[in-house]
Amino acid sequence: MKNISLSDKEWHHLPTDEIIHLLTSDRKKGLVKEEAERRFHRFGANVLTAKQGQNVWIRFLMQFHQPLIYILIAAGVVTAALQEWVDSGVIFGVILVNAIIGFIQESKAESALAALANTMVAEATVLRNGEKKRIPSTELVPGDIVLLQAGDKVPADLRLLTIRNLQVDESALTGESIPVEKRVEKLAQDTALAERINMAYASSMVTYGQGIGIVTATGDHTEVGRISRLISSAQDLATPLTRKIAHFSHILLYAILLLAAITVAVGLLWGQSLFDMFMAAVALAVGAIPEGLPAAVTITLAIGVSRMAKRRAIIRKLPAVETLGSTTVICSDKTGTLTENQMTVQAIIAGDVHYEVSGVGYAPFGQIVRQEGAEDKYSTALNECLRAGILCNDSLLLEKDNNWQVQGDPTEGALFVSAAKNGFNRKETVTQNPRLDSIPFESQHQYMATLHDTGTDRPRTVYIKGAVEQIVAKCAVAMDEDGNTKTLQSDTIHREVSRMAARGLRVLAFACVRLPARTMTIDHADVASGLTFLGLQGMIDPPRAEVVVAVKTCRKAGIKIKMITGDHPITAAAIAGQIGISTDTIDKTGKGIVLTGAMLEKLSDDELTMAAEETNVFARATPEQKIRLVRALQTNGHVVAMTGDGVNDAPALKQANIGVAMGITGTDVSKEAADMVLTDDNFSSIEAAVEEGRGVFDNLTKFIVWTLPTNLGEGLVILTAIFLGITLPILPVQILWINMTTAGFLGLMLAFEPKEPGIMQRQPRHPDIPILTRELITRIFLVGTLLLIGAFGLFELELAKGASLEQARTVAVNTFVIMELFYLFNCRSLTKSIFQLGVFTNMWVFGGVSVMLFIQLIYTYLPTMNRLFHSAPIGAGSWAQIGVAGLAAYVIVEVEKKLRNNR
Repeated sequence: MKNISLSDKEWHHLPTDEIIHLLTSDRKKGLVKEEAERRFHRFGANVLTAKQGQNVWIRFLMQFHQPLIYILIAAGVVTAALQEWVDSGVIFGVILVNAIIGFIQESKAESALAALANTMVAEATVLRNGEKKRIPSTELVPGDIVLLQAGDKVPADLRLLTIRNLQVDESALTGESIPVEKRVEKLAQDTALAERINMAYASSMVTYGQGIGIVTATGDHTEVGRISRLISSAQDLATPLTRKIAHFSHILLYAILLLAAITVAVGLLWGQSLFDMFMAAVALAVGAIPEGLPAAVTITLAIGVSRMAKRRAIIRKLPAVETLGSTTVICSDKTGTLTENQMTVQAIIAGDVHYEVSGVGYAPFGQIVRQEGAEDKYSTALNECLRAGILCNDSLLLEKDNNWQVQGDPTEGALFVSAAKNGFNRKETVTQNPRLDSIPFESQHQYMATLHDTGTDRPRTVYIKGAVEQIVAKCAVAMDEDGNTKTLQSDTIHREVSRMAARGLRVLAFACVRLPARTMTIDHADVASGLTFLGLQGMIDPPRAEVVVAVKTCRKAGIKIKMITGDHPITAAAIAGQIGISTDTIDKTGKGIVLTGAMLEKLSDDELTMAAEETNVFARATPEQKIRLVRALQTNGHVVAMTGDGVNDAPALKQANIGVAMGITGTDVSKEAADMVLTDDNFSSIEAAVEEGRGVFDNLTKFIVWTLPTNLGEGLVILTAIFLGITLPILPVQILWINMTTAGFLGLMLAFEPKEPGIMQRQPRHPDIPILTRELITRIFLVGTLLLIGAFGLFELELAKGASLEQARTVAVNTFVIMELFYLFNCRSLTKSIFQLGVFTNMWVFGGVSVMLFIQLIYTYLPTMNRLFHSAPIGAGSWAQIGVAGLAAYVIVEVEKKLRNNR
């Protein structure tokens, strides 16, 4: 083998003889065993190199490297120092559970490359020493001659040498929605990947025909290997939630340290002992730490995961739930996500009459309706055109469990369905017109023909279907509506084809010719001229009906939709127009046009950033271009959700803020790289998931706005007591009781809060906006102050009435709990009252309140609890005062909410 760099060769641009010479191979004999072994040692196994991952223990320990975890560890140490072993154990348990969950999720994400490698494990038929052999695909080397047939997975990158009706499904690699018809002629040097029809790439599938190719690349040097490197280069981005909580945690950490230092300093100035001030600082720190926050975040996200699963969206990584709610751009693949992934005939022209075809997909339900104004009568030309589609056909349409599927070419399956909509029965038609011979479809001829026996001593009929240019050129006359012949108007036919193509339809032409009754075989000469033109059938993979509504909902919600597909630009533009993504295919300003991969390649990063913002449809996009588009949108400040199902989509799925893979048609690679998997491959499920994500973020915000005033109020109570030089109204162990019980039995009930009305009429939350806005911070300080006044005031009032210190502290603790309980109803909505929401729309709140009241009675009256938490029984009068304080706090917050809304 010559000393060449395989990666530098553009194999599609070279003649086959030159390639065989460069690779020192033999077209008829392949490689000899010894040469194959030498090349195996030189190039290595035909597998993808797994990325060297981080050490397992380091990845586990990194789960603790977060500011909020530092705070929790500090809380655990503090409670252990106070010898509160149960509370310390709970806190450390929360830390450990969070770390384990994060570790498991991260491990799943890192398995994307392993799944990619598995896509290449198969067997291959090769020529070695002039003999056919089946060998593991891992043993293939450059220069091997590989034989392909229908059903084979292409084992390596191949330059095709000979073919017979070869069609390859490359959708996982290029995004092309239908199998690609292959040729062997050399192509232009700048031919895009999706149009290199003389190549077959690793991981694609042979759907039809046979072929022989020579291996040009194996392992990491293949196109799928290049995608593997792109996955490795894609950045793992922090979600808006993790970024905001990390920022919030840093602020909280510094605030706690500052306040603790101030507490010690002020106490020492008042002449207090260092030990007492240390204990006061510990109480302040315990009060300020929201111990329940990590658990609340995890549980709220988990509830969101459960809700999304019911709406056919499976979340693989918990933070992705909230990320969806912040999404500003959805980049969607076309085939199968926005469309049915089932070719459907939508328009027919026969006998100069235009027909529209209703119904979607392979289910043979629908009607063929004449265009408006045409006389509704029997049409011989239409029936002959449909009959040709049935007979000149090598595929099958099968039904299993009410699910219709095509076995063979999707285009041919669509022809069965259109005929069924006009009353044809495929089996009867085939039986009545038995096939005698055929001319298979070959890419160089662009048509297929079949010879049929239509009855004893009657002329044989040849039906032909294929590319319009080929069929029309062979026709001498056309069939009119009544079955008579008339002059062929080829210019008119081509104009109609252009109109259908502008709708994104793939157009097939149909014709027939009569041959003598004893004819038993046909060849190309029999159909070279003199044909009768029967009509046209235009088909497309149609958009899903529910997608139109989903796109409209997303746009109302301020979310931009971008279509990024490997399909043809005209088809992409047509589908985009039908579903409401874009109606412009040509625009003098340069905005709204369809940008192809070739156009994107010429754009600088700055130009791409602008184009990504202004353009809605991108066609013939390569994996590198998809990842560049996602990065360009992120540069513009967008939170990007990216959908995809193929190997070629995996790098962009990983780069996106949230990657969305297809559960039915998606490859393992795309699923492993994604944050979310759709079980129905439907864009409308993404819209539903975005809605759920917004609800999750709302509920997380409600929990934070509910819990922080408690921490603030506890801190203020401790600070006030220190500054006044008086006894602490609440002890550290009592603070822990308040924080851990209320977070679990009250605050977590907000995670079950239903989505508020109009949630999808809002604009997306800007990624830079903090969790707590100025208005919410104001409310937190208001409620924290109310808690200070209520707890401190009633504590002093109890002492003034002659109550013991334990009773006064019990009143202060219960005041905190009851005021939090009333404030919980305020927080069911941050802008509306519970009467606007519906008092009983979240029964979990009432369950949590009941449990909280019960355990608070135990805290107050059970002797064991009195000893553990230094509490004491209190009278009915004290409870009445506590209830008034809670009700007053609720009213004040509702008034503040009303005044703010009015402004």
